[in-house]
Amino acid sequence: MEKYIVKLTLDERNDLVNLTRTGKHAASKILHARILLEVDEGEHADSADKTTDKVVAVRLHVNESSVKRVRKRFVFEGLESALSRKPHSRTRPRIIQGEEEAHLIAICCSQAPEGRTRWTLKLLSERLVEMEIVESVSAPTIGRVLKKMN
Repeated sequence: MEKYIVKLTLDERNDLVNLTRTGKHAASKILHARILLEVDEGEHADSADKTTDKVVAVRLHVNESSVKRVRKRFVFEGLESALSRKPHSRTRPRIIQGEEEAHLIAICCSQAPEGRTRWTLKLLSERLVEMEIVESVSAPTIGRVLKKMN
């Protein structure tokens, strides 16, 4: 098992202490700053003894793997990366955007199909597929797009 050694400079340490005391930052950022302060093994550390990840995890009420992850990010990516959360990696592009939205609005403003008094979300999704504007789309997606428009 590899252990990543965190050695903070005096400036980094002071910045982290200020960050934890002000309380004007995200809770996760403050927690990561506390973890880094606890695992610091540099010359400016509060205590000379090395605390284990397990002890730090118990002290800060987090999982041991969180302490290891913050250590590793600090060593490989630096202080700012260790403090901030990673962006989500599984974002998908929107099905309906731009031109598709314009077509959807045009359909909504048009006359409802024969035998109907108004457009339903299901009818709108079927019409978009029928007109080959989108390959497939669900009624809840149509609802979210229209809700966003308000």
